[in-house]
Amino acid sequence: MSDQTTTRLPDREPALRVVPMPADANQNGDIFGGWVMSQVDIAGAIPAARRARGRVATVAVNSFVFKQPVFIGDVVSFYAEITRIGRTSIAVAVEVYAQRNPSELITVKVTEASLTYVAVDMERRRRDLPAVA
Repeated sequence: MSDQTTTRLPDREPALRVVPMPADANQNGDIFGGWVMSQVDIAGAIPAARRARGRVATVAVNSFVFKQPVFIGDVVSFYAEITRIGRTSIAVAVEVYAQRNPSELITVKVTEASLTYVAVDMERRRRDLPAVA
């Protein structure tokens, strides 16, 4: 893990913003990696579903890098951006930042991930993406 150098949040709306609770942490107060992964999946699915104009399913986690721990009470922001569009699939990059220490705010990048979603119909079968309007 890298040092805790403070950074800035990206200058765009996050797809998701969450505060992890004690039930999301291990005995040392670090948030479970699986919790972070599930939130990344939710955040990445938001722009994918918008582009697909409907249901999507996660088909691949292409990369996932934990850079810093997340702690109870951090304000965790998930920024998701579509990076590739195929016939049925959508690749999304997700960057995750934690803001902590409200009296002297610290912002750190905690995770980077790339996921692929596929558009599916009501029977959960792969479907072509609609044309861009």
